[in-house]
Amino acid sequence: MKIVAAEIDSVGNDIDYSELEGLGDVTFYKDKITPENAAERLTGIEILCINKSKITPEILDKAPDLKLICEFATGFDNVDIKACSERGIKVANVAGYSTMSVAQHTFALLLYIMESLKEYDEFVKSGEFAAQEHFCKLDVPFHEIDGLTWGIIGMGNIGSKVAQIATAFGAKVIFYSASGRCEHTEKDAQYEMVSFDELLKRSDILSLHCPLTDNTRNIIDKAALQKMKKSAILINVARGPVVNEEDLTEALLTGEIAAAGLDVLTVEPMRKDSSFLQIQDSKKLFITPHMAWASVEARSRCVNEVAKNIVAFRNGEERNIVN
Repeated sequence: MKIVAAEIDSVGNDIDYSELEGLGDVTFYKDKITPENAAERLTGIEILCINKSKITPEILDKAPDLKLICEFATGFDNVDIKACSERGIKVANVAGYSTMSVAQHTFALLLYIMESLKEYDEFVKSGEFAAQEHFCKLDVPFHEIDGLTWGIIGMGNIGSKVAQIATAFGAKVIFYSASGRCEHTEKDAQYEMVSFDELLKRSDILSLHCPLTDNTRNIIDKAALQKMKKSAILINVARGPVVNEEDLTEALLTGEIAAAGLDVLTVEPMRKDSSFLQIQDSKKLFITPHMAWASVEARSRCVNEVAKNIVAFRNGEERNIVN
């Protein structure tokens, strides 16, 4: 089989691709597939592996031999599924590979903010700690997770893992079903399902793990933020557009909520005129550049899952096929 693996820079040059290379004649590209380079790169190619490339009918028309598109990702909204189906091209994604990584990063964001880690680190490295008489620093207090109410939107694999860890910390976990599902699954039966308004009012920590849908776009807006506790911390490791960035900026600047930790933004890379740049206090706002999914282990699992999708397709099986 002739395979193209594009956007390798978005998966990482530190990952072992040998399992993929063993499946056929593989050509790697660092950048995206575009209408301008599609004919050159995809002529005679049967399988295309991508991450964020926008696969349009124009590109598909320049890839007459293409049979399978594999996402190095869970999402597949970057591919015109209807156009692929019309051309007999299957699309496969991967799911669950980043659960542990995203759950871990959720707590990294929270603890960095909640325990003022940047301020403590700078206090020590500046020499101030060595210069003082006291053995500790108590003028920047922090609180325990134990006894707090942890709210979750999106009780899928990642949300469930976060709920499990939060419970281990001693938090009371509640959740809201953004999908409209009104019954517990076996996985979330131990947690209290509440209305959206109740979730906002009760949560000391609110973490977002939901997909981007019509129901979740801008679900955290000005009205929602005004219902939250002024001491609340918001964590978003889901999708950028589930939070209205201008409304969140205003809420942080006015003290409507205490702080936010974000790994995803509406536009990525971050806009140069982003309203978030008004906030330089890392105890109030901490942003990481869409890294929650990207542990070495998660990226390795992602590549291996893509390889398994290709093997299944070759064997006539529809593994993780979305169309």
